Amino acid sequence: MERRGERELEILTAIAEGDSTTQRALAARLGVALGLTNLYLKRLVKKGYIKVVEFPRRPAARKRLRYLLTGRGIAEKSRLTYDHMVYALNLYRRARQTLRESLSRLPGAGVKRVALYGTGEAAELAYLTLKEFELEPLGIYASRGGGTFLGIPVKPVAELADESLDAVVIATFDRPEPHVAELVGFGVAPAKILTLRVPAPGSGVRRA
Repeated sequence: MERRGERELEILTAIAEGDSTTQRALAARLGVALGLTNLYLKRLVKKGYIKVVEFPRRPAARKRLRYLLTGRGIAEKSRLTYDHMVYALNLYRRARQTLRESLSRLPGAGVKRVALYGTGEAAELAYLTLKEFELEPLGIYASRGGGTFLGIPVKPVAELADESLDAVVIATFDRPEPHVAELVGFGVAPAKILTLRVPAPGSGVRRA
């Protein structure tokens, strides 16, 4: 699913839930600028998916805006939800196949000490796949660390520089380049970095 579709679905979902319906709250929920949120809302109003209702906060006070889903908006939310589910399922299947094909070669290549970078769904998938091939991750890492993931303490990525490891799997469905740059900045050799998505040419990084 394209990023625009994801954001439109998030807006329609927020409005349907009845909370986070101010532009500022929606911008925070989407993680985008207020101006961009305003453009999305205007587009959805123009398409007839939402309508704007003005109501006074109290007598003589300036009016506030409230957003409501229309019948067309409810139908569009259902369509986008279905598209998102299909996209997520296909992404999961492709990632699962890629991981199985790639990680199955690691034991034969003498790769035993593998670290996971990430704590989302992709990291959970990578963890389960490693376990299938009897590879126990030496640790779970994230930018700042803290908390646990699958019952394992999450360490800050800076500690990777002190580890003797054979490979680091960047377990995220997002573009890997920023994470690759972070790992390299902490002293991880590009040849030891594996990604789920194809990295930019010339990065010296392999896809998992």
